[in-house]
Amino acid sequence: MSFALLPDCSYNKGSVPFMQYVNKERIFIMIYVVRLLQIALLYLFYLIGGWLQEALHLPLSGSIVGLLLMLTALWTGVLKLSWVELGAHSMLSVLPIFFIPATVAVMKYGHFFAGKGSLLIPITIASTVLTMAAASAASVAAAKRNDRRKEESECS
Repeated sequence: MSFALLPDCSYNKGSVPFMQYVNKERIFIMIYVVRLLQIALLYLFYLIGGWLQEALHLPLSGSIVGLLLMLTALWTGVLKLSWVELGAHSMLSVLPIFFIPATVAVMKYGHFFAGKGSLLIPITIASTVLTMAAASAASVAAAKRNDRRKEESECS
């Protein structure tokens, strides 16, 4: 088991590393509890967005309203990124699973793509590649920025 969240430093304990004093199983459980709480916080923004959409009769879906609320909370500093970061990474790690039903549906209704519908295939492939490239570039840039922040704050 690897605990990348904890720095491998010694905190003025002489030559004995700090990790020797930490109960790793307890930290493992705590990390999962933190992830669950962060996912619950993300879900709370989703629920609040749905409630606001219904109450104010907004033309946006509730999930988008919740996303905009969370973005505003992050920008204003009301919500710290560290409060939702582990939960968001956990949710993003299982995101591809949600695309499986759409892929199966496309395969099942292949006759829909016959004729002029076959133009949808290259358009879909091109848009998928562009979306993946943009998401990849954004995530690499964010990861580099995050690594720089961690390096600056680690063991200083």
